[in-house]
Amino acid sequence: MRYSPISRFKGTLLGAFLGGSLASGGKVEFESYLDLGRMAVLGIQSLIALGRLDLDDWIERQQEESPHLVATDDISIKIIIATLPVALFFHENPIKLRQNLLRVLKIWEDDPVIRDGTLAVGYAITLALTEKLEPLTLIPQTISFIGETPTSIPKKLLRVQNLLEQGAGLSTMQAEFAKEEKLSNTIAMAFYCFLSTLEDFRLTVLQAKVQDATLLSSQATGAISGALSGAYNGTGGIPVNWQVLLLQRNSPAWGLTSFSQMLELTDAFVGVWSGVYNLTLNPKELTEEGCEVALLSVYAAPRVIRSR
Repeated sequence: MRYSPISRFKGTLLGAFLGGSLASGGKVEFESYLDLGRMAVLGIQSLIALGRLDLDDWIERQQEESPHLVATDDISIKIIIATLPVALFFHENPIKLRQNLLRVLKIWEDDPVIRDGTLAVGYAITLALTEKLEPLTLIPQTISFIGETPTSIPKKLLRVQNLLEQGAGLSTMQAEFAKEEKLSNTIAMAFYCFLSTLEDFRLTVLQAKVQDATLLSSQATGAISGALSGAYNGTGGIPVNWQVLLLQRNSPAWGLTSFSQMLELTDAFVGVWSGVYNLTLNPKELTEEGCEVALLSVYAAPRVIRSR
């Protein structure tokens, strides 16, 4: 295995955060960063608490946070970022991945473009985590995973494929996809930024910072391409100076009190996925007289005793 699962999990979430928080000059800025990932954090917290996908619990958490999550101008991007935990949690099984991505989308509006964008990003991350991502076949496989659809996303992804084969540069892509601020264009640009700089996380997210794009469009492209590149390259591919800067500032991240808290949450999330048995969910099963349950830890191979 090229990179460990925890490196890819962290790379995906950290990549999305960094990709969205980079300014056009390549500096990390938190003050102007639209909080695209708060709903993703709520999803992670729900998966950790229950050890499974529970829409009712997720909805309840969303409703409690509703005053902070009602920005209608960026809701489509927030939804795609919010589904990243589901893509990570079910990445081993494409059938369950698709089923659960479509399930969790029911929490929000039923928009075919958001659905197709979610499926495209989720499937690409799945291929990266299972080390089956081939740059020449990624887009055709992704289109096949989306299936029949009335949206323009498959067509635009094919256009990206053709332009990549022709060796088209960033300016050509900008002229093609930056004319209108549409979610389908954002998805297309994110796939281009990722595939054109497959092994270089830094270049991937810097390309996403289109100079003439709006702040929302730039951050959305950066967040999605950063998640894709982070899943593929792991945390080792993210520049060390960027990671150090985040730790030094330790500023609030995606609604959490600090960046360190975000890393701790990711560790716990990987633990639940990997089969660390959470005794707080079923304390009576392993409680015996004279035994301190808090000191027990039970580990399992994937798909052995995990509750999902």
